[in-house]
Amino acid sequence: MKNVIAQLRLFSVLEGVSYIVLFSNMLLVKPFNLELYRKLLYPIGMTHGILFVIYLGLVLICTFQYKWSFSKMTLLMLVSFLPFGTFWSEKKLLRNVN
Repeated sequence: MKNVIAQLRLFSVLEGVSYIVLFSNMLLVKPFNLELYRKLLYPIGMTHGILFVIYLGLVLICTFQYKWSFSKMTLLMLVSFLPFGTFWSEKKLLRNVN
């Protein structure tokens, strides 16, 4: 069962990094090079979307396997919408899970 927690921790970091890369593309590349922005948007967006769905799926799997509360599950899902939220969840909520 620890493998699922390890996967959730890994994907929380990967999803957070992809979120930051997506926003960086939007905020840093778009104003200066619209063509490059458009070329990068699809692969970055698709990667982020896939990682996001995997993260949410792993949260659900862990919720049922470890019998987490509804509030913990909801918190883990909500922080994925915030920049750096998944890093916080990995550090504060997932690091000490048994």
